[in-house]
Amino acid sequence: MEFLTAYIAPIIFIAMVLFLLFGYPVAFALAANGVFFGLVGIELGLLQPSLFGAMPERIFGVMANDTLLAIPFFTLMGLILERSGMAEDLLDTIGQLFGPVRGGLAFAVIFVGALLAATTGVVAASVISMGLISLPIMLRYGYDRRVASGVIAASGTLAQIIPPSLVLIVMADQLGRSVGDMYEGAFIPGIVLACLYAGYIFLVSVVRPNFVPALPIEARTLGGGVMSLVVMVVGAAGLAWFLEKRFVGHVQPGSEMILAAFASMIIAYVIALLNKTMKLPLLSRLAQEVVMVLMPPLGLIFLVLGTIFIGLATPTEGGAMGAAGAMIIAIAKRRLTLDLVRQALDSTSKLSAFVVFILVGARVFSLTFYGVNGHLWVEELLVSLPGGQVGFLIFTNVMVFLLAFFLDFFELAFIVVPLLGPPAEKLGIDLIWFGVILGVNMQTSFMHPPFGFALFYLRSVAPKLPYFDKITGKETQPVTTGQIYWGAVPFVIIQCIMVALVIIFPQMVMVYKGQQTVIDPSKVEQQLKNLTIPGLDGPGGLPGLGAPPGLGAPPGLGAPPGLEPPALPGLAPPKVP
Repeated sequence: MEFLTAYIAPIIFIAMVLFLLFGYPVAFALAANGVFFGLVGIELGLLQPSLFGAMPERIFGVMANDTLLAIPFFTLMGLILERSGMAEDLLDTIGQLFGPVRGGLAFAVIFVGALLAATTGVVAASVISMGLISLPIMLRYGYDRRVASGVIAASGTLAQIIPPSLVLIVMADQLGRSVGDMYEGAFIPGIVLACLYAGYIFLVSVVRPNFVPALPIEARTLGGGVMSLVVMVVGAAGLAWFLEKRFVGHVQPGSEMILAAFASMIIAYVIALLNKTMKLPLLSRLAQEVVMVLMPPLGLIFLVLGTIFIGLATPTEGGAMGAAGAMIIAIAKRRLTLDLVRQALDSTSKLSAFVVFILVGARVFSLTFYGVNGHLWVEELLVSLPGGQVGFLIFTNVMVFLLAFFLDFFELAFIVVPLLGPPAEKLGIDLIWFGVILGVNMQTSFMHPPFGFALFYLRSVAPKLPYFDKITGKETQPVTTGQIYWGAVPFVIIQCIMVALVIIFPQMVMVYKGQQTVIDPSKVEQQLKNLTIPGLDGPGGLPGLGAPPGLGAPPGLGAPPGLEPPALPGLAPPKVP
């Protein structure tokens, strides 16, 4: 009994992990552990019976959390865009653009994956969409199955770290930080990670060019005209630069570039639309299609994330605006149907309920765990690790990487992150930086075998049996599970490298702090020493101040001759003894 009393905190944690490993639903496993060990703690005298009286308030607090409203809004936005055919249009058009170069289809998948991440924020939607659309094309033109499956699964996981990532919303809530700051801090690491993926494909195209062949000429239905697109991009960039300078002093400081880029995108889209409807010779067909396909989602991203970054909208308001914008884009493309809306709402409701149920279970578990001072046990354990901040970061990232073999990223965010946040803050680690590091790390939970969710998403849409290609008419061999798993390994290594880069170069994340005034204490001290108080510090001060009428002035502060205060009418000036 004494052993149970002394070590109840680690026993609760181990029991919870065992429950999860046995395959019980996460929400119910967390709640069951919280209730069971809460009763045990009451029986041992470690907890008060009134503990469970606080449970309804904690559960209601989850329901009343406005920040979590961003999850269904961003999910709905992404699903409407994805199911309205945006992903298909993007992959087809960007694939044509990169088609002439080796690995062009893979580059297109990475680019579209990053764009889908910034619009959907849902890994499952990104992986399934690209698996259905791009995998048959890559197999048709001779791509290595491991490279093709790996790049699709990895690009889909960019929705984990590129805003508006759902896990970043949860991470910010659990760490007690602003979602906008978390988005801004994660933006550059997300782009760098996408560039590392592209760098790997480039390396493969050099070492094994037969693994990533170029698109044949007969498949490039949009023709050439890349120079026309380059001129359009340069012109849009120049216009954005000009508008930024014109906006200075007329709009909110810090929003000039975002508003200028948004305006230049609208103008570029209008030019492409006029070129298409009026059959003008301004743009090539390739440039025209790229602009018309790319600008609506890019404009929506700038509108949503831009307003969040400059502080004009909260993430919840930005998500609501994004959902409305996605519906407008779908209506403009004549693809918004009642069935599409019903499917999107159904998926959004399921995902939101999944997140809320896990959070409710986590609150019940934490009520008991915190009640027995489990958080202090974890804090003392982690703070006492050798190596200070570096040792803490290495240990926590290795632990999260190993737990990600068995736990979903939502489970990690709700269970592990609240326990790691206080020790990190006590060690002086910036929690936004720490949250981005964990976000990149938890991205591996989608990729590494045997339980990588992105791999299972791709497995569900990849061909399992030989089939005849509808374009070439040739028999195409299926994609095996082993090929999907081996294809993911290089990208898991790249994700681990990215974790190290974020730790080594925190400046990638710290941009969220913006330009702040740096105060030099030595200069402040020098200014205080040189401070002169008028009238008291000798030459240069104001003349002495005369005393009010009727009060004798102390020595040294008498009024100058000729400036004595006049006597009030009817009253003789008092005589000074």
